[in-house]
Amino acid sequence: MDSYENLPKAKITSSGEISQKFLDLCIETFQEACLYVHNLKYGYNSDKDDKMILFLENMCSCTTKHGVIAGLAEELKISLYKKVGIYKLTEAISTGLDKILIKYNIPYVPMVHCFLVYAKFRFDLTEGNNNGKKTSIEEFIHEEKVIPYISRKDEYLLFTKVLTEKILSSQEMEGIERRTLLKAREEAIKLLKDNIK
Repeated sequence: MDSYENLPKAKITSSGEISQKFLDLCIETFQEACLYVHNLKYGYNSDKDDKMILFLENMCSCTTKHGVIAGLAEELKISLYKKVGIYKLTEAISTGLDKILIKYNIPYVPMVHCFLVYAKFRFDLTEGNNNGKKTSIEEFIHEEKVIPYISRKDEYLLFTKVLTEKILSSQEMEGIERRTLLKAREEAIKLLKDNIK
């Protein structure tokens, strides 16, 4: 992913609920808002569909970090947007994954990650956070531009569509059933959460 120096430095004006919240926190530029969100503790919010939950709980996951900044960009009419990517989770990315891969006899676990796109640049506001991963995600099986606050349901529907159309039909996953990958995914999510502790 790219350096935060490439993020827009536009002034924040009171253009909506999110921009006003950042102004209330004495954050004056878009880049400062991104750095503020980046520095918040990584954690799983109690309600991913509440766009202001990040401010209430003072922590956030990739979904809420990138959602609130994409929402701020929308309010300020900055052409920065959120993307959902499906990637291959392996031991190289998260310690302990090999046990899951061996248990289910699969080459990787398909997982969802969010990031931001501005011009030719890509940004991950969870890089360097204690997020359960040893490295940033650079390669994706599938990337899709989404609205800032895509619901958990719609994000899951996007994931299952890619699972059916791209992943299960690939040579790597030949003979592997959908339910096997979904079970492995459940265990991988728990592992990522445990790796944060």
